[in-house]
Amino acid sequence: QVQLVESGGGLVQPGGSLRLSCAASGIIFSLSDMNWYRQAPGKQRELVAAITSGGFTNYADSVKGRFTISRDNAKNTVYLQMNSLKPEDAAAYLCHAAGRWGSVWGQGTQVTVSS
Repeated sequence: QVQLVESGGGLVQPGGSLRLSCAASGIIFSLSDMNWYRQAPGKQRELVAAITSGGFTNYADSVKGRFTISRDNAKNTVYLQMNSLKPEDAAAYLCHAAGRWGSVWGQGTQVTVSS
C-alpha cells in the first residue's frame, strides 16, 4: 500500500522549533523526490522544501535559513526541522513523494504557532 504518514506537528510558541517526520511505505523511497508543502486556511498550497533522490535541496524564500529538509533512506523517512518559527508558519504541512512510479500525498500534520 502506497502511503505517507506525517507526524510531529503541534502547538509551539513564536521562536520555537518543531521537527516533522514523514514515513513512506509502498514506494521506492530512495528513488523518490520528497517535498514538504503547507497550506493555511484561505491560502494556496505552497512548496516549503524539497529534497531530490540525490540529496539536492531547495527552499521557499520565506523559510531559508530557518528550515532544514533531510532524508534517511534506510528508514524511508523525510524530515523537516523548523526553527525560529513565526505565526505565519502556521499551517497544515503535507508530505509529497514523486518518482517514476507516480506520486502520492500524505494526510498532513497541523502546525500552530502562537503565544
